[in-house]
Amino acid sequence: MNELIESLRGTLIVSCQAYPGEPMRHPETMAQMAVAAEIGGASAIRCQGLSDISAIKGRVKIPVIGLWKEGDHGVYITPTLRHARACSMAGADIVAIDATNRPRPDGLSYTDTVKALKDEGILVMADCGSFADAQVAVAAGTDIISTTLAGYTPDRPKTEGPDLELLTEIAREFPDVPLICEGRIHSPEHAAQAMQAGAFAVVVGTAITHPTSITGWFRNAVVAPNK
Repeated sequence: MNELIESLRGTLIVSCQAYPGEPMRHPETMAQMAVAAEIGGASAIRCQGLSDISAIKGRVKIPVIGLWKEGDHGVYITPTLRHARACSMAGADIVAIDATNRPRPDGLSYTDTVKALKDEGILVMADCGSFADAQVAVAAGTDIISTTLAGYTPDRPKTEGPDLELLTEIAREFPDVPLICEGRIHSPEHAAQAMQAGAFAVVVGTAITHPTSITGWFRNAVVAPNK
């Protein structure tokens, strides 16, 4: 196994991303967030956009998993080979791409995209939404597979927390492939459950780096009993 990927085994990866229009959506802010996560024990940072990838790569010593979101429906996580190459050139040690079977803007298949990236020595993380996605990703020789899109495509219902059922199914079928649990890990308990279900590592984003959502959780807990 690649040495960089092996370093992620049994660890916490932190996703530092802000949504469009939010006050924290700035490369320097995300870089500061990434450094704080590194100090807290994160093994790697997942981030979005070329400016953020570059800024964070220049500030942390841990690996950077980069992606480029374009659009808001269909395949929008690193949707084309061009996007993936740009993420790598911006400094991403691993490039995360949508691994679903939905049409891609450049007409390439997921497998075609991975082959081109692998030929160039680029490590690839597959953001899967179903077991079928994971099967294709493994067959394509993807370095890391993840449950990032579980519940965000029509293939599976959106679970309250991480999709542990899908995680367990993939882990049993592909025990030798690094499998990352990502998506709706909102507590340390969720993270522990994911590791127990067979995750190689976990990615936590919102619960660590999105204060607007976290504030909303606490507000709802405080306000609801008083209604």
